Amino acid sequence: MTHVVLESCIRCKYTDCVDVCPVDCFREGPNFLAIDPDECIDCAVCIPECPVNAIVPEEDVPSDQQHFTALNAELSRKWPSITRSKGALPDADQWKDVKDKLGLLQR
Repeated sequence: MTHVVLESCIRCKYTDCVDVCPVDCFREGPNFLAIDPDECIDCAVCIPECPVNAIVPEEDVPSDQQHFTALNAELSRKWPSITRSKGALPDADQWKDVKDKLGLLQR
């Protein structure tokens, strides 16, 4: 089992979750974080750290965001590991409540 980063992370990329991950399973893209499903140990310590509730257990991914499970797996193979938090994107607060952001994902 793994955890999945959902759409609400797009254009925000808060990285509070990265510092608490005991296995460094987060991968960083230009405007989104992904979880490597092969590295995630399902510990759930990252979930309460996310200010936009973008991380959920795989079994709790909403039906309209099921594609994010495969997307996390795909992007985690391409993107570098991130092991320390950094500042969110400059306009993250403006984007945190916006819906339907998948078209804005930068690969």
